[in-house]
Amino acid sequence: MIPLIALQEDTPDWQKQLARAITDPNELFAHLRLDPNAWPETLAAGHSFKLKVTHSYLHRIEPGNPKDPLLLQVLPQGAELAPQPPEYDTDPVGDIDAMPHPGIVHKYRGRILLIATGSCAIHCRYCFRRHFPYASAHPARHHWQTTIDYLQAHPDIDEVILSGGDPLVLSDAKLGELIARLQSLPQLRRLRLHSRLPIVLPDRITPQLLALLSQTRLRCILVVHCNHANEIDDAVREALLRLHAAGVLLLNQSVLLKHINDQVDSLAALSLKLFDAQVQPYYLHLLDRVSGAAHFAVSPDRARTLQTALSGRLPGYLLPRFVYEVAGGTAKTPL
Repeated sequence: MIPLIALQEDTPDWQKQLARAITDPNELFAHLRLDPNAWPETLAAGHSFKLKVTHSYLHRIEPGNPKDPLLLQVLPQGAELAPQPPEYDTDPVGDIDAMPHPGIVHKYRGRILLIATGSCAIHCRYCFRRHFPYASAHPARHHWQTTIDYLQAHPDIDEVILSGGDPLVLSDAKLGELIARLQSLPQLRRLRLHSRLPIVLPDRITPQLLALLSQTRLRCILVVHCNHANEIDDAVREALLRLHAAGVLLLNQSVLLKHINDQVDSLAALSLKLFDAQVQPYYLHLLDRVSGAAHFAVSPDRARTLQTALSGRLPGYLLPRFVYEVAGGTAKTPL
């Protein structure tokens, strides 16, 4: 969390909001009028992977409802401390083995992924990178020169994916420097950003950011991460519409999560609300088997049942692709 003392009068409002994100479970309980005694293991579960949630997201959680689908995505729970099935580990998608240099993940033909930052605006409890060694993965060191050198040595790469953490946590100055370095390489055609900030901190979508994304010669794709229709309020919808108006292609990827969105009504409502905000439903991932998140898992059989039911409910262009990722695979695997 950014120390409040470091904030200046000219600090953008979204950064001030980020600095004020809730990291104390007791503060969260107080805001939501929940009994902390009902969650005795929250502090222990949040010891290694801390609670973090923006006030913007918090205001969409129903006070007094311990089963709220947004609350369950961010609240540390005792189930994270339970013994995990043997197939659950700390690097479920094989990021570490696919890093030729710190923070550069090269899994798929024609594209690389950059761990642009280790910071997020919100800590999702099912995050597949909750154990990722961000401290040793610094592609930004030396002003991205290692990344530029790697791309020049691999002229077949024409797309760069910015991930993290969350790349939109970067300031406009840092993000602008990176985009400028990337667009100077003639081989690159597309820039993809994977970000939850338009959902959890919509004020991040500022005129300055829109200018950065609309003025680059690279084709910009923003893949947002939204799991439930309740995450999209008026502020989020307006932020997404501004991105669309700036020429950014908007896609959404979700994770299928037990007790959160594993009902056909929830999934259908999400697709419809995304489409109303000019976002195309893209991927619906089965849970990556990361240690500490087994309690969120939905079985493949249940996922297939939902897939069939959803295809009978929605037109094809509103159906996300049900997929899962296998470490070492050459692409996402259809369910």
